[in-house]
Amino acid sequence: MEWLLYFSEEFKSAITKCNNSSTPGPDCISWKHLKAVIKDERCLLNIVNIANTYINIGYWPTHFKIFLSIIIPKPNKIAYDSLKMF
Repeated sequence: MEWLLYFSEEFKSAITKCNNSSTPGPDCISWKHLKAVIKDERCLLNIVNIANTYINIGYWPTHFKIFLSIIIPKPNKIAYDSLKMF
């Protein structure tokens, strides 16, 4: 149980730094929502326990592997052949 509390604090510390106004992912859950949910200690422990179980069995659901990337061009750049141009 001690390891669960350690990872819970680590999880809390990590998401505290996330911007509440960032765009939600495919699940439509924003950092603001997640921060509100984990205020309940039971919810926090359940989320950490689920993530640790996925890691331990070596499985990560496809839903968590999907992301959307938006490229914002730099002003006055005419060519975008290289990643560093974005």
